[in-house]
Amino acid sequence: MLTVDQVVASQKASIDTLFGLTHKAFEGMEKLVELNVQASKAALAETANHTQAVLGVKDAQELLALQASLMQPLAEKAAAYSRHLYDIASGTTAEFSKAVESHTADVQAKFVNLVDSAAKNAPAGSETAVALMKGTVSAATNAFESVQKAVKQAADMAEANFAAVSTTAVNATKGASKKR
Repeated sequence: MLTVDQVVASQKASIDTLFGLTHKAFEGMEKLVELNVQASKAALAETANHTQAVLGVKDAQELLALQASLMQPLAEKAAAYSRHLYDIASGTTAEFSKAVESHTADVQAKFVNLVDSAAKNAPAGSETAVALMKGTVSAATNAFESVQKAVKQAADMAEANFAAVSTTAVNATKGASKKR
């Protein structure tokens, strides 16, 4: 049986986890805001520089050359921004995943202890029911671990695909800029 102290400790742990996750969410938002402020400042400065350069253009040929020279850096900056954004999101997600895994492992361990305790105090003849309960807990644990592995593999694949797409986009822009 659960004691009052165990229930209070469980509730305290849940609240601590909630506050920890809230803190991590705010850290992720702070990083996102910082990234957007930096990107906005850089875009403003680049726009001012570009405007000055356009105002100094003497003919259409020079304007086309100026525009073409801006395409590659723009694509590279967009790819870098996307990578930073992805890093922030995946880092925050990783923190959430760790906390959930830890909390889930703790809950599973407590449940297994509860089942073991119940098994020790079970009346004679209930061995089959206890074995069934332990088998169910084991199957649920295995299923949860399989889902965690699948999610990790999917996240790794998404990260690899994101890197490949970013590289391809930047390289395509480089190739297009060289052809002009």
